[in-house]
Amino acid sequence: MFDVALTGTGVFTPENVITNDELVVAFNAYADLYNAKHAAAIAAGDVDAKAHSSSEFILAASGIEQRYVLDKDGILDPTRMYPHLPERADEDPAIMAEIGVDACRKALDQAGVDPASVDLVICAASNMERAYPAVAVEIQQLLGAGGFAFDMNVACSSATFGIQTAADMIKSGSVRTALVVNPEICSAHLEWRDRDCHFIFGDVATATLLQREDDATGAHFKVRSTRCATQFSNNIRNNNGYLRRTRDQMEDRRDMQFMQNGRKVFKEVLPLVSQHIAAHMADEGIVASDLKRLWLHQANKTMNDYIGKKVLGRDPETGEQPNILQDYANTSSAGSIIAFSKYSDDLEAGDMGIICSFGAGYSVGSVIVEKSA
Repeated sequence: MFDVALTGTGVFTPENVITNDELVVAFNAYADLYNAKHAAAIAAGDVDAKAHSSSEFILAASGIEQRYVLDKDGILDPTRMYPHLPERADEDPAIMAEIGVDACRKALDQAGVDPASVDLVICAASNMERAYPAVAVEIQQLLGAGGFAFDMNVACSSATFGIQTAADMIKSGSVRTALVVNPEICSAHLEWRDRDCHFIFGDVATATLLQREDDATGAHFKVRSTRCATQFSNNIRNNNGYLRRTRDQMEDRRDMQFMQNGRKVFKEVLPLVSQHIAAHMADEGIVASDLKRLWLHQANKTMNDYIGKKVLGRDPETGEQPNILQDYANTSSAGSIIAFSKYSDDLEAGDMGIICSFGAGYSVGSVIVEKSA
């Protein structure tokens, strides 16, 4: 058995930013168009009118202030309200592969590792651009990596599940160096016309480089332990997929984008995650006072504050449980990796922390890491 080191991370951030104020202007214009079009049905009580959104509502509900997206114009067009991402020729890099490679190169540069030394690439994300060939294999080819590659999907927990998968392979000796990449184009599966969720997601790509600890050449984090768990629930769901063309109804169906029952998710996921982390810590002989940092899934500030308090047994102090969702919004599996990438350099040798992500499934994954010299 080999020890595993986390030696590098990379974050690709799109150039386009949509603030809450910009988003609200577009959404309210759409709502006005909708209400005018369906005025008679609304007056008859057959259709509900679309209520306006507000920046105050968004911030209070989520803690989000802005989000990065690959395309801004399509989302802010009240007659469209979804991104415009032109189809690419098969011989051109896929969008997910392109942004994933950017994040991978940053992780490799941070660790001082040549792409040719990589012998495993896992593309772990909440949605895949195509069914096959695997996006991971395309990333492998674009990087010039060796070995093998495959895609995996555990929704918002994809990054931590990918890290456990890669770490287990390194421990067993089947691979030496692995990249787990999370290209999340969340703007494409969000229903921007739904007031309850139109503000939630943003786009990003992250990458995490894992190696045998003996191969690490600089400061790194030792992966002390990983743990994953799943429990089936329909409370977060997206029904789109390749069987859609076999159905009789091909119109613009609401269930073909992100759907959630927010109240049930809040009520059921919070104890699930808190208990998962507590059990993981107990089995590893770790107590709350041993933890210097919690890098949690970035879905909702209130959720993270609750989990942080449960895990630590007190309100987290400034910096202990960093949030990035005010800037990035929810970026699905990438959120906890962004938080780790941006808020881990200050830790000292021996400091421990937990990377944790959770979401549809339900799924939850936790990775206990310790800073090495």
